[in-house]
Order: sequence, then structure tokens, then C-alpha cells
Amino acid sequence: MGHVSEQLARPASAGIDAGKHNVLGILVDGVDYDAVIARVLAAARERRPLTLTALAVHGVMTGVRDPRHRARLNAFDIVAPDGQPVRWALNILYGAGLSDWVSGPELTARVLSRMSDEGLPVYLYGSTPEIVETVSASLGGALPTLRVVGAEPSKFRDSTSGELASIANRISGSGARLLIVGLGCPRQEIFAHAMRSLLDLPVMAVGAAFDYQAGRLRPAPKWMQRYGLAWLFRLIREPRRLWRRYLVFNAEYLVRLAAQKLGLWRPEVAAPRYHASGRIPV
Repeated sequence: MGHVSEQLARPASAGIDAGKHNVLGILVDGVDYDAVIARVLAAARERRPLTLTALAVHGVMTGVRDPRHRARLNAFDIVAPDGQPVRWALNILYGAGLSDWVSGPELTARVLSRMSDEGLPVYLYGSTPEIVETVSASLGGALPTLRVVGAEPSKFRDSTSGELASIANRISGSGARLLIVGLGCPRQEIFAHAMRSLLDLPVMAVGAAFDYQAGRLRPAPKWMQRYGLAWLFRLIREPRRLWRRYLVFNAEYLVRLAAQKLGLWRPEVAAPRYHASGRIPV
């Protein structure tokens, strides 16, 4: 399948939603902030499941290299373009007309602001106890009316029998209308995908948003973001941990993108996997 597009009729105020498109075999949505926020808020109000992740190059490449994970990602309701290179791919391959990318941390901040305005409670899951505590306190200061009804750190292991159901029961019992998951890529997408059938609320996989909110990471300067160099900023700060992610994956991404654009490679879209299987990180 070379191109998948689902045009959904929405009011103009809901932003740009140009449907799903095949980017290296991953179905990425041609969306902007307004469109994503509108869909998340609607699901939160209506108490219905929705899974969302914002993928940068690294996230896309995890799916390119792992067919099972690719099928998992293609089952997400929304895969937003997080980073200029993914936005460029949508514009270059499909003329999506996106003027901005959808940053996971920025999207999280905007969604939480709207949740606060509407009095809709949220649940936080992932990272360490210290970071989760810091994030909760930070959100309380920035958004005094935001209702954080649960904040649970990661256990940094695979789930045991019945554990996912227990976690889902705690989240449901809290009255939350939104679950925000910060486990890192691809662990957070595996977890979010598994939770979709267990929860009647939207689940957002937000990457390093917890670390940004807690002040452990800071965003790249605006000019670096504008030219698609946010990855270089992070690489300079954490070279040992991130060199392979950025140098190897970025180069492979560009080569594959060029091959897809020139028609030298037709990436196959793995059929969406709607049922969780295998190891589920918690």
C-alpha cells in the first residue's frame, strides 16, 4: 500500500487533518496542533479510547526496522509528526501543507492546559518516582485548576500476569479522562497500544515530555528547531547515549525517504495490529 488517506470532515477551527500517509511504511497523520488537541479533547469528553503518539525520526525508524512494531504503530488513532524531518516527509511526499511539526512536550502542555480549563482529570504514568513527583508539583504550580488524579512511576520491567489489568483498573478507578505515558520510545507505544482495549479514555505517549516538564531537559534553540537541528542539540548534550540514534538512524531515514520519493522503494505498510501481544513494558 503506497498511500493511505482518510479525509475526515471537521470544522475549520479544528485545524489541519489531512489523514494518514505512508512514510517509510509508517502511517503518519498530516495534522497540526489544533487538529490533534480537538480529537484528544473530544475523546476525553466522550469517554472513548484513542491512542496517540508523536514520532520523530527515531520513532519512525523503530517501526521501519521492526515489522511487528510497525503494525502496532499503524493501529494508533493518531501518529503526529514530531520533528521537522517527519513534517518535511509529509510535505515532500504528499504536499500536506504543514507549516509546523507537533512537538510531544509542547502538545502535552497545550492539551493539559485545555484539560485544566474544562475540569477534566488526568493520570500520569511512567519515568522515575522523583520525576513523576516533580512533574506533578510543576503542573500544580503552572495549572492550579488541573486535576491530576494519579501519578504512577514506571517499574522498568515487563508486565507480569494480570498486571496490565490492575494498572488499567487503577486508572479507571481514579476517574481520569486522559492518560499521559512517558516511558520512552518504543516502550511507551507498546504500553499505550496494550492499554487501548482496557481503557475508555485517550492515551498519549509523550516521549521525553516528563523530563522537559521536570526541568531535566531543555528544548533546542528556536533556530535549531526551525532548521531541523533539534537532534544535534540533544546529541551534543548526550553524545554517548544518543550517537547511534541520531547519526545512524538519521542517515538511514534520509536515504529511505529519498528512495521513496524517487520511486526506487515502495515501503509496505504492515497491517495494523489491534491486539497486544508479547512483552509489555510497565
